[in-house]
Parts: sequence; C-alpha cells; structure tokens
Amino acid sequence: MEYMKRIFIAVKIEPRKTLTAMIAELKAAFKDDRIKWAEPGNFHITLAFLGDTPEDKISEVAKMLERVCPGIAEFELSLKGAGVFKSINDPRILWTGIEPSEKLAILFESVRNGLMDAGITPEERKFNPHLTLGRIKSIKDTGRLTSLIDGYRNIEIQKQEVREVILYESLLFQSGPVYKPLNKVALDGKA
Repeated sequence: MEYMKRIFIAVKIEPRKTLTAMIAELKAAFKDDRIKWAEPGNFHITLAFLGDTPEDKISEVAKMLERVCPGIAEFELSLKGAGVFKSINDPRILWTGIEPSEKLAILFESVRNGLMDAGITPEERKFNPHLTLGRIKSIKDTGRLTSLIDGYRNIEIQKQEVREVILYESLLFQSGPVYKPLNKVALDGKA
C-alpha cells in the first residue's frame, strides 16, 4: 500500500499584538463554551487543501511551487473583522477576515493552475481567505457572539507580509493538529 500524507499549501500568519489581544478577549468571553482554539503557531491562510496525497505527487507539488512562486512578488495582507462559518445561530468556525487582495488572488490562481497543470485537482471550493481562530463545538450565548463579532466588523487587526508559500503536512493528534512544513518557497522580493 502506498504511503500517503495529508497535505495543504498555505501562507503563514504570525500573530501580533492586536490579533493576540482579540483572541484573548474572545477566549475570555467564551471560556465556559466548547471551542477548540487554533494554536497561534498554526495560523495560516489555505491556498489549496490536497488531503491524502502519495509521496510521488507531493514531490510534484513541491516542484510546481518552486516553478510558480518565484514569479510572484512579495505583498502585504490586511487581517480585518471577524465572523463565523455556517451561521450565527449554528456557528462552527470563528474567523478573522482577510481584506480583498488582488495579489493574494493572483497567488491563489497561480497555485491552482500549477496544480492542474501537474495533473492534481485541488478542492472545488470558492476561495474565501480567512484565518480560523477556533472551531465551535457548542456555544450558549450566540447574542454575545454576535455583539463581539460586530465590535470587530471594520477593525483592522494586523498587517501581514507574505514572503513565502509553504507546503505543509497535517498530522492529526488527540491534542490537535500539527502542521509540519515540507517545503518553503520564497516569493520574488521585488514588488
């Protein structure tokens, strides 16, 4: 049987003071609820989730990134606002948003096209860049969640330089996922 690794391609997010303070406020507000908070060291924006992938395909993905990424200039993202996926009445994922970025969209399309050229089909899902803060198992007061999210609606949380793209392996443990970098590819430094 062929050995598979669960992989994805992402941009790493380094939490700074405002993002860390926002998470601390949310954790304090929902300390009695069942939320699995994302580890700050794992913060990323997914460009492509490939799931279980055989070793030979992983090396093709790495080579593709080494072809595609150097042609894209470094850029800056802005993390802004907060929200939930599914619905406010049945929230599953708590996130902070990413301001629309033409450069991020170009990076996403370049990676997606590179994968398809390599014969690898990425997930069919609309690109909705966000930073997952926590996975909600259950929450008692959705009204409080609504007001906290509204409080962050148009607030810029932090800027993030994007200088590289990382191919990660996702290792699932009882304590939570560990994301192990398999390959890091620098973007072109000239903007």
